[in-house]
Amino acid sequence: MDAAHIRNFSIIAHIDHGKTTLSDRLLHRTGTITTREMEDQLLDSMDLEKERGITIKAHPVTMLYKAKNGETYELNLIDTPGHVDFSYEVSRSLSACEGALLIVDAAQGVEAQTVANVHLAMKVDLTIVPVINKIDLPHADVAQAKRQLEDILAISGESAILASAKEGIGIDEILEAIVERIPAPKPTGAPSVQALGFDSYFDTYKGVVTHVRIFNGELKAGMQVKLLHSGKNVEIKEVGSFNPKPYVRERLQVGETGYMTANIKSPQEVKMGDTITDARHPSPALPGFKEIHPMVFSGIYPINTGDYEHLKASLGKLQLNDSAFAYQSETSVALGFGFRCGFLGLLHLEIVQERLRREYGMDIIATYPSVIYRVTLTDGTVKEIDNPAYLPEPTYIETIAEPVVKVFVICPNEYIGDMMALITEKRGSVDHTETLDTRRVMLTGMLPLNEILIDFHDRIKSITRGYGSMDYDHAGYRESEMVKLDMLVNGEPVDAFSCIVHRDKAEGRGRALAAKLKEVIPRQQYAVAIQAAIGGKVVARETVGALRKDVTAKCYGGDITRKRKLLEKQKEGKKRMKSFGSVNIPQEAFIEVLKA
Repeated sequence: MDAAHIRNFSIIAHIDHGKTTLSDRLLHRTGTITTREMEDQLLDSMDLEKERGITIKAHPVTMLYKAKNGETYELNLIDTPGHVDFSYEVSRSLSACEGALLIVDAAQGVEAQTVANVHLAMKVDLTIVPVINKIDLPHADVAQAKRQLEDILAISGESAILASAKEGIGIDEILEAIVERIPAPKPTGAPSVQALGFDSYFDTYKGVVTHVRIFNGELKAGMQVKLLHSGKNVEIKEVGSFNPKPYVRERLQVGETGYMTANIKSPQEVKMGDTITDARHPSPALPGFKEIHPMVFSGIYPINTGDYEHLKASLGKLQLNDSAFAYQSETSVALGFGFRCGFLGLLHLEIVQERLRREYGMDIIATYPSVIYRVTLTDGTVKEIDNPAYLPEPTYIETIAEPVVKVFVICPNEYIGDMMALITEKRGSVDHTETLDTRRVMLTGMLPLNEILIDFHDRIKSITRGYGSMDYDHAGYRESEMVKLDMLVNGEPVDAFSCIVHRDKAEGRGRALAAKLKEVIPRQQYAVAIQAAIGGKVVARETVGALRKDVTAKCYGGDITRKRKLLEKQKEGKKRMKSFGSVNIPQEAFIEVLKA
């Protein structure tokens, strides 16, 4: 189809504002899927997405729409995730589009992730079409939503389309607005083909399948193309589009979105954001998207050590499908061979673990999540440490700097005091507050990244009864009093339980870990000491009592000295046993503690 009749757009919104429902409606209205094939969350192909009601992967789909002016248009939609941990998926999708539908929930209004996604879209200069969704809800406030669009995002409220994806209201107006307002793609004028690879996945039969957007020229089967980043020349085997299932096409032309398969067998050869061009007359590279750096690290180990190679292959395939995820091999005394994995946030970590278990059938255990610390040594060298095991001795450390994030929290007015208390508890500070409307405020503050890792998001939701939302940007490093907390079992440090914490919180953390370990470590023939230590100083201790045989049972009556003699003998034996005995911590104990 000629470029003038093509429209590429994506859907952006805060989590749960109705993106996926709207994309289902658009597919149905354009006849891309029949009523018989229609189901909820059609583009969310993973079981995990359906269960949690969230979008994890961006999904491209091609629709043909006959507009009111009698012309037929090819609409390429990319449905994107809304959660802050998947913002990389969003930025990659936006780089393949000319416009975006911005969806705002009429009942909830503009939220933290709405603001973040609009900024992403404006950075790449997209045309934004605002849609106010869920107008059928009894407590929908359309006038308020329009005001917020103007005040917070500087987008004209009058240009917003009123819709209800669930009831099918306003769908035709949205389709017409896509055709009229979103510009058609223009060729870049490069000497040969230019295509952007914005996503990929691994197919057992076809190898690596790359999602592409054509910016110049055309791609068809049999062409020799070059992947500019890896410098590899490959022959295209087939090209096609999605409706939502992949279907083969003869060629992909300027402005079209689809997929290509070539003789690429290894996931490492395809780089996200790579430019695909003609092998003989290569064009210059397209501006890709910025490299993403993982923020949260956790060790992932196979429960059965024989599964190490299988886990390695599974992680390679998963990384191809999720390029924000990074991994490298590491070993641990307690857990054996495994991988140090980097994630964008805690939901991302949870989803990757769950996908490994479900899609690849792996039995895995993950260590406590940590962030990257910058350690300045006494000789002036700076080291980046993401694993407590590699932290140098305290005598060699000059300073430790931890990553901080700039946090934007939107919450109802009445919870502002509780929110400030939570931020202070997490060692953060509130820089300023901004009134968004009569009901809500936005707090902007700085927080250490490792404090928001575990339960911060959950706490915001519970404090604000589900009305709070948050987004964050990375804001560099700041010096802090961080210490390494070691857990000693019978005097031996256990590396899987050690962590880097702030000095003020080390004691509380040590006590909690020691109490948990006391529950899960099986009793031995002798008393086992569980200690939490910072350097040489023990800050918390628990004791697992000994299993004790009643050696005085055979002494009925008689002199007390006989009993004492037997008890002393038992005591000596336990002392001897303790000096050379080692405590084997069962795998279940690791899993229990790491879960807690």
